[in-house]
Amino acid sequence: MKKALLTLTALALLATTAQARSWEDIKKSGTIKIATEGAFPPFNLLKGKELTGFEVDLANQLAKQLGLKVQWVTQPFDSLLIGLQQDRYDFVIASHGITPERAKAVDFSNPHYCTGGAIVSRVGGPKTAADLKGKTVAVQVGTTYLDNVRKVPGVKDVKTFPKDTDAQAALMAGRVDAWVGDKFTGLDLVKAQKGKLTAGSLLFNERIGMAVKKGNAGLLKELNAALTKSLSDGTYAKLSGQYFGTDVRCRN
Repeated sequence: MKKALLTLTALALLATTAQARSWEDIKKSGTIKIATEGAFPPFNLLKGKELTGFEVDLANQLAKQLGLKVQWVTQPFDSLLIGLQQDRYDFVIASHGITPERAKAVDFSNPHYCTGGAIVSRVGGPKTAADLKGKTVAVQVGTTYLDNVRKVPGVKDVKTFPKDTDAQAALMAGRVDAWVGDKFTGLDLVKAQKGKLTAGSLLFNERIGMAVKKGNAGLLKELNAALTKSLSDGTYAKLSGQYFGTDVRCRN
């Protein structure tokens, strides 16, 4: 155990002292390396060898604005920010809720959408936080959904899964009483199941941002500027309408 702790400490120090690619380095290379999960529809999803989803399309648009080609990397959700600290890619866009704890480890862009943690159950199942008392809830590991479900008084058990789609499958198979995840993902899930599932209330609201390595101010400035342009010129609204039928930008 002591050896393992020393190894983790060494990796943390390495991640802290390693130098991320600056905006100047990225611009000179002509290619930006972006990481996502690829298993969180409709935001990012790997279909065969093709990445698709709202965040994937948005990031491609931002890179085009910046005059860059894109190299995509997919990683399990709970290792994405670790890989960012180790300079495996330039930034992450994977529906990370902006939290004080995460902001200690990485720098977040301005939010690229606002959402919340929704309760979804089979018809007749729990719909509110109070309804979750004595129930078993499925969530994806390493997420704000897990953190917030654990705060709900009286929940019988919280089952974690490596992918959000695995957590959804547990609900549909009847192995849990409810699933908690992104509200837009939940709406898609309810729609796809055609009357078998129902969407309940939100446990919490959150702002979602792209993440860069701590201190990479030049890249962060460029991403924020490109996002602002997309929000103002109608590009963002068109893309959001395509995926959600509404504009999912943060309003305050």
